[in-house]
Amino acid sequence: MGSQAFRQGVETLLSSYRAIPADGTVRLAKKTSNLFRKRAKNPYPGLDVSGLDRVISVDPDARTADVAGMCTYEDLVDATLPYGLAPTVVPQLKTITLGGAVTGLGIESTSFRSGLPHEAVREIEILTGEGELITATPTGDNSDLYFGFPNSYGTLGYSVRLRIDLEPVKRFVELRHVRFTDIATLQTTMDTIVAEQSYDGERVDYLDGVAFTANEAYLTLGRQTDDPGPVSDYTGMGIFYRSIQHDSASTPKRDRLTIHDYLWRWDTDWFWCSRAFGAQNPRIRKFWPKKLLRSSFYWKLIGYDQRFDIGDRLNARKGLPPGERVVQDIEVPIERLTDFVEWFLRDIPIEPIWLCPLKLREPAQVGADAHRPWPLYPLEPQRTYVNVGFWSAVPVTPGDPGHANKLIERKVADLDGHKSLYSESFYAEDEFDELYGGEQLRLLKKRYDPNSRLLDLYAKAVKRQ
Repeated sequence: MGSQAFRQGVETLLSSYRAIPADGTVRLAKKTSNLFRKRAKNPYPGLDVSGLDRVISVDPDARTADVAGMCTYEDLVDATLPYGLAPTVVPQLKTITLGGAVTGLGIESTSFRSGLPHEAVREIEILTGEGELITATPTGDNSDLYFGFPNSYGTLGYSVRLRIDLEPVKRFVELRHVRFTDIATLQTTMDTIVAEQSYDGERVDYLDGVAFTANEAYLTLGRQTDDPGPVSDYTGMGIFYRSIQHDSASTPKRDRLTIHDYLWRWDTDWFWCSRAFGAQNPRIRKFWPKKLLRSSFYWKLIGYDQRFDIGDRLNARKGLPPGERVVQDIEVPIERLTDFVEWFLRDIPIEPIWLCPLKLREPAQVGADAHRPWPLYPLEPQRTYVNVGFWSAVPVTPGDPGHANKLIERKVADLDGHKSLYSESFYAEDEFDELYGGEQLRLLKKRYDPNSRLLDLYAKAVKRQ
C-alpha cells in the first residue's frame, strides 16, 4: 500500500468525518460486516474507510507489520506469508478485518499459546469520536485507550493503523485428529496440551476441536513442518470438518495441509454452515463455482435471507415454525467446559460445535492492570478458557423472543464465562455493565468521546441501534 497511499486514505477518512453534522452519530460507511446483529439505519453519512484496506508495510527483520484498520486477514496473510511470517492469531474467516478483530475480539487455534489478536498490537492509531487521531501504546498518555479498545466495537473510535507482531511459520501443518467418546476426557486432555504444548511426544503448535455429539468429539492438533510431502485439499469437493471424523479412539487420524490452506481451512465451508445452502451436497457442490466456496459469498446469501425471510418462508411451507437464530461464541473456564457442552448438547438442538482454548499471553503487557488487563472483556490472566462456537437456528418459542439465547447467556454467566458481542444479546443493562467493564468504559468515553458522537456499547450490542 505504501505510506503515501495510506495517508491519502486517512485524508479521505477525515474528510468524511467533517461531513457528518456536529449533532450526528459517527459510524462506519462499510457495505459489509461480519456482525450477526442487526442495527438501526444511520440517517447521517458514514466514515469513508475505503482507502484503509491494505497492508502498509512488513518488516521481516523486526517481525512486525503496519496495517490499515480495514485490511482483511486474507490480504494480511497474503502479504506476510512470502516472508515466512503470519499474524500470531489468524481468525477463521478471510473477510474479518484486523481492526475488527481487535475492537471486536478474535480467536483461533494459536490462542492457547498466543492469546487474542489485540495482544499482538504494539501500537494503534485511532480516530476518536471527537475527530482526533490518537496513537495508543501500552505505555504513555493514552495507554488507557490502548487497553480499553478491545471489545469496544467502535464505541471509543475506529482503528486507522495498527502495528502488530508476526511469528515465523513453516510451509506445512501436520494434523492429528484425536477422537474422544466423552467430553470430560477431552477437557482433561486439552488442559494438559495447553500446559505442555505437546501430546504423545509431539509438539503442538495449533489446537482446536469439534464436538459432533456428547459421545463423538475431536481435538485437532497441528504441528508446523518444512518436510516435503503430499497435502490434502479442502477447497473443492473435500469438506474439512468431515475429514476430522474417524472410528478409532486409540489411534489419531493424520492429515497434512499447506500453511495457507490450514489458516483458511474453515473459510471454504464457513466451518459447517455452508450445508444450510446445499453447498455440501455432492451433486450441488460439483457445479458450485470454486471461487464462491467461501464465507464472503455465504454472507451474501445470509443477507438475502434476512431481507426476504427465505428460511422462515420455506419452514412455513413445510408446516414448521420460524427459526430463532442462535449464532454465538462464548468462553467458559476450561474446568467448566464439560458442564457447558453436555448441557448445550442436551438442551439446545445444534451440532456440531467448535471448541478452541485460549489463554492471555504471558507475561501481561507492561502497563496493564495485572488483574484485569483488558477491562472491557475481563478474562483472568494465567487462566485457561475455552471458546465454544455454535451457529445455527432453533424453533422459536412463542411469546419469548430470544428464548434459547437467553438460556445460553444465563448458563454462561453461571459458569463464570463471557459471550462475544458480534451477535444478538439480551442482557439487562446492569448485568451487561458488570460483565463488560461498564465503569471503565464510561471513564474512557468521558475522555475520548465527551460529546457522545459514538454510540454506547449497550446500545450497539443489545439495543442494536
